[in-house]
Amino acid sequence: MEKFKNIKYSVLDLAYVREGESQNETFKNTLANAKFAEDLGYSRYWLSEHHNMPNVLSAATSILIGYVAGGTSKIKVGSGGVMLPNHTTLSIAEQFGTLDALYPDRIDLGLGRAPGTDQLTASILRRGENFMHYNFEDEINQLQQYFSLENNTSKVRAIPGEGANVPLYILGSSTDSAFLAAKLGLPYAFAGHFAPQQFYNAVEIYRSHFKPSVYLDKPYTIACVNVIAADTDEEAHYLSMSMFQSFLNIIIDKRQAVVPPEKTELEVASPEQKYMLKGMTALSFIGCKNTLAQSFSDFIEESKVNEIMVSTNIFDQKAKRKSYQILSDLFR
Repeated sequence: MEKFKNIKYSVLDLAYVREGESQNETFKNTLANAKFAEDLGYSRYWLSEHHNMPNVLSAATSILIGYVAGGTSKIKVGSGGVMLPNHTTLSIAEQFGTLDALYPDRIDLGLGRAPGTDQLTASILRRGENFMHYNFEDEINQLQQYFSLENNTSKVRAIPGEGANVPLYILGSSTDSAFLAAKLGLPYAFAGHFAPQQFYNAVEIYRSHFKPSVYLDKPYTIACVNVIAADTDEEAHYLSMSMFQSFLNIIIDKRQAVVPPEKTELEVASPEQKYMLKGMTALSFIGCKNTLAQSFSDFIEESKVNEIMVSTNIFDQKAKRKSYQILSDLFR
């Protein structure tokens, strides 16, 4: 459609484990979905770092990025994101420098400051250090230094990494990250697929405070949202039950693989849980192509985002790819 012609569209993948599926099968589906998205003209395919979650297999994010980039040919592949406090900046510069050397101009590095897990697991990943005073901005600056050619006289160098062309993106689910992305002049991706409450405030803060940099001359925003598309609204809402169950499982701390719609138990949720579920999924677009056309038209006009990144948690892989197809038809 004409109104969507300047909007890029991309995929966020958490490598969800489906009930009855092996880890190997999960990874093969991730690659198959990336190839499908590439054929449909999607701009990028991002994978998100999570830990200690039995239904999510994207923990070793850089390894999975390499697997997907190696199995595709042109789509950008990256992190949405790497949770920087879990790592040293040198190790991330080396990992993504290696990826850039293997797949030139195709690797993105989205950075978050949340742990991507529970506090106990985070303390193990971070070797028990106190991260109450963690300085995300300083770490980003350090990472940029490792990537720069000017670092070649330093006693500590990232090799591979030095001189790599790896664009950085700031990820966030609150207004704090919006201020930082604006200050650093970096593109900003908001996690509206699970934390939509501050989305509109955050993107407005980012735009109004943006300072041009050597990386970006004007604001660039990515909205990550849930999208479940199908031939009819009824089918889309049926397919979405798996997604809603996965979010309910987070609320009630029930860790299990993604189940098909017929195995969901959404009716047992309490009024308080249903209220929390509604809040978590406020930026979800569910329906047929015509329904999505109207809802996305309104959303893009109001938010003025540059790119839509879709999280599509559908149990049936054929239906999941059909959802990608419908969104592509809408935005192409």
